[in-house]
Amino acid sequence: MGKILLIVVFLALISPGVNAVGSDSQREEREAKDMVKDIHWMGHDTFRITGEKIIYTDPFKIKKKDAADIILITHEHYDHCSPEDVKKIQSQNTVVVTVADCAKKLSGNIRVMKPGDKLNVQGIDIEAVPAYNTNKQFHTKDRGWAGYIFTVKGHRIYIAGDTDHIPEMKNFKNIDIALLPVSGTYVMTAEEAAKAALDIKPKIAIPMHYGSIVGSKSDAKRFAEALKGKIEVVILEEE
Repeated sequence: MGKILLIVVFLALISPGVNAVGSDSQREEREAKDMVKDIHWMGHDTFRITGEKIIYTDPFKIKKKDAADIILITHEHYDHCSPEDVKKIQSQNTVVVTVADCAKKLSGNIRVMKPGDKLNVQGIDIEAVPAYNTNKQFHTKDRGWAGYIFTVKGHRIYIAGDTDHIPEMKNFKNIDIALLPVSGTYVMTAEEAAKAALDIKPKIAIPMHYGSIVGSKSDAKRFAEALKGKIEVVILEEE
């Protein structure tokens, strides 16, 4: 009888801790879902992210003028590093974060990064991570092109840039939202992107790099289907 009583007391003591861990995980997932409301897909790899600052990624075919606080550019290809599109959203206070070969095409407040670098811009922590092809030659590793992990409202957002499923992805920690290319041809296919997401383990994955130059919404849907029951996928409508 005494042993049974001790077991009951022990279970009562540990149960709140178990519930707390579960509730923390659920709370973080809810917060990540709320964060998606601040992420606006403008087509291709272009996102407008609000919250603390106005952040744009790889501005391309910008439809209307804006004043970005931070612009993140992953590499120098024309559909990612577009000087005319940067100008549409650039003010005297805008900080452009990019890699060396793209920086040469731009003017203003430019911060150059390479994979492995970290910096803080206007209170936003930014880390450059590798982005490259493994089975094609459009984006070779030696060029030093990048994806970025940046923190907005306490959430770590990863924009992959033009990349394949690379080994480094297993080392990306605590990613809340992953923005991943899914079109194939120049980047990962939908199926490869799903495998990458399983390595990254984000709370939410958002497909990109389709519907403009290459790929279609069917790629995004195949990506979502491949991750069904494993990682939540949100397919955004282009704004």
